[in-house]
Amino acid sequence: MNADFAEAVVAAPDTAAVAALPVPEYYRAAVLLEDDQHMFDDIPIADREPAKALHLQDVPTPEPGPGEALIAVMASAVNYNTVWSALFSPVPTFAFLRRYARTGGLAARHAQPYHVIGSDLAGIVLRTGPGVQRWKAGDRVVAHCLSVELQHPEGHDDSMLDPEQRIWGFETNFGGLADLALVKANQLMPKAGHLTWEEAASPGLVNSTVYRQLVSHHGASMRLGDNVLIWGAAGGLGSFAVQYALASGANPICVVSSAEKAEVCRRMGAEAVIDRGAEDYRFWSDDTTQNPAEWRRFGQRIRELTGGEDPDIVFEHPGRETFGASVYVARRGGTIITCASTSGFEHQYDNRHLWMNLKRIVGTHFANYREAWQANRLIVRGRIHPTLSVTYPLDDVGRAVDDLHHNRHQGKVGVLCLAPGEGGGVENPQLREQHLDAINRFRPQAGRSA
Repeated sequence: MNADFAEAVVAAPDTAAVAALPVPEYYRAAVLLEDDQHMFDDIPIADREPAKALHLQDVPTPEPGPGEALIAVMASAVNYNTVWSALFSPVPTFAFLRRYARTGGLAARHAQPYHVIGSDLAGIVLRTGPGVQRWKAGDRVVAHCLSVELQHPEGHDDSMLDPEQRIWGFETNFGGLADLALVKANQLMPKAGHLTWEEAASPGLVNSTVYRQLVSHHGASMRLGDNVLIWGAAGGLGSFAVQYALASGANPICVVSSAEKAEVCRRMGAEAVIDRGAEDYRFWSDDTTQNPAEWRRFGQRIRELTGGEDPDIVFEHPGRETFGASVYVARRGGTIITCASTSGFEHQYDNRHLWMNLKRIVGTHFANYREAWQANRLIVRGRIHPTLSVTYPLDDVGRAVDDLHHNRHQGKVGVLCLAPGEGGGVENPQLREQHLDAINRFRPQAGRSA
């Protein structure tokens, strides 16, 4: 697929013009190969190199079925599930694809010897399958990553409880790190007109996840005045958590790993910041023994920043490394809300601090369509902003994933797919100008673009 195709899609004046464009038989995609899925079996996770597992190759273009849409992907982004996919950890994703395929019908297409990964995109609708009413060829869209079948009753109160709930581009094929992507039509949402392609692609997964985790009644139901401890506050999830806390009148206590990341949090408007690298918190004495004295030191530091108060909400996602401290420092009756385990899935904590102080641990996982739509609405209106710090071309996707694996990133790491360069896709320059500083605050000072 070449630049001429991308230019034709962007330049097409209406639905008919986009619909008339021939769809390529093959497209360029970042893939994992089934034959490689055991390549890291004898290597510790920290020493694995995800770039070695990622391949850029042409794959056949899928035909959108009922309720589906084929998208010309202008830009995408990487997430921790992209890292886990490329590390083949905790299990190779081909097990997910085979399990999905066994449900039959169109799902059978997902069991391929390759897996097109990626759970974010911004692009243009190329084709829609039968029954799609809301979206048409030529629409500029972003996609959230919830894939559901909704043939079980459990999913009709909260679609995240659908037994067939999956994460697109992680537990399904035809993901967003590619020139084309196949999605369900109920994954689509309008692209913010004041953002570039790469900016618009970056919030999807993390923004929706944080909305459910903090704002939704399915999560912590954050309120005005709440003290919210946010781990990794300058990262992909944490940077949105800080924005939501500030926008809701809550008090974010930001935990970061460097002075540079602390400054990013202050640029967002946070006042309470803990640089855990400088203050050298060591929550584990060794690989098997936690250090409660460090929990207490950490809790005292939080109270210094809050005027003597403990966190009402602890925004958890590192997992094993921090979970014991998180349970300890939450206030009596407080909530530890967890959505991931980037430092390890097996959590240890002293349960006395949980049950005797009536604390709650609440698990959340992405968001339902309503929550994702509401989160995207805030992006569209310029109330919440992307946290894009750097963008790589699809040819260099291995480096983008490696940045996350080794925590070299701030905010989100974007990937250009069909977009020939950064800066395209803006339709509302007036709104963009109003929020330009906020849009660019995660970019290196010398590299900020208008």
